[in-house]
Parts: sequence; structure tokens; C-alpha cells
Amino acid sequence: MRFGCRLQVASCKLQVAGCGLEMATIRQFEELNVWQDARRLVGEIYSVSRARPFSYDFGLRDQIRRAAVSTMSNIAEGFERGTRKEFIQFLNIAKGSNGEVRSQLYVARDQEHVGDIQFAALSSSAVTLSKKLSAFIRYLEGCPTDSRVKRPARRNNLQPATSNL
Repeated sequence: MRFGCRLQVASCKLQVAGCGLEMATIRQFEELNVWQDARRLVGEIYSVSRARPFSYDFGLRDQIRRAAVSTMSNIAEGFERGTRKEFIQFLNIAKGSNGEVRSQLYVARDQEHVGDIQFAALSSSAVTLSKKLSAFIRYLEGCPTDSRVKRPARRNNLQPATSNL
């Protein structure tokens, strides 16, 4: 269902206007649910990869950690970039990194670094994050193409130089 919503990013704020719905203004990427979910997944990945024997598989351990951190970081970077188009681009990159985490979880399970229950929980978190990222991307794609970050005007008390001519 479309509401004729308008995405306005002003003063580094993500705000939905014109929907007849009042929604919270997002001022920082830390307020985004997808970023919070990605952060939780990073914590879970670090926790499970700290245990033996996973911790001794340096290549897989480091790669899955980097992919999880990349997911979280790309959400943040896209938000800070300032345009809807760039934000969507970085969300897509985050979604790809999240897919990499999911794939590496299979390797971890196949190598018996994680058990079936741990795998199911981590995989479920990653799949849920992927679905949320997809939904957020679809939402942003439905917003007007002119949505941009509008930086607040600099306010200072400096007077323009005047000439004594």
C-alpha cells in the first residue's frame, strides 16, 4: 500500500512526511533498526568465533567477522553519504555482505565449528536482517528521487567584509 509518502533527509535527519502518519525522525544511523540488528549479529559472530575450534580457523574466523562488520558499516556509511541513491547503493552492499556471512556460516557448520542449533540461530538472524534490508531498500526506492541530505546552513556572527571606498 502506497501513501504518497515523501522521504526528506534534512539536517542529517531521515523523516517521512506527507503520509498522514507521524513517525520518529531518524537523526543518526544508530537509530536505524537494520543497523541495530547488524550490530547484534556482529556481536553474535564474534562470540561464536571466539570459541574453539572456530577460533583456530584463522581464515574463516577473520573473513566472517569482516563480512559481518562490513554489513553494519555499509549501513552507517550509506546513511551518512547524504543522498537517497547512495544510501540505497550502500544498503545493497550491506545486503551482499550479509549474504557472505550466511554462506560462511555453512562453512563453519560443515567444518563442525558450530553445531546445528547455533547455526540455525545465527542463520535465522542473518536471514531476518537480509529481509529487513530488502524491505528498507524497496521503501527508499519508492521515495522521490530528489530526496537529499540538506545540510543546515552555517550560522556564524561574522559580518561580510565592507569596503571603505
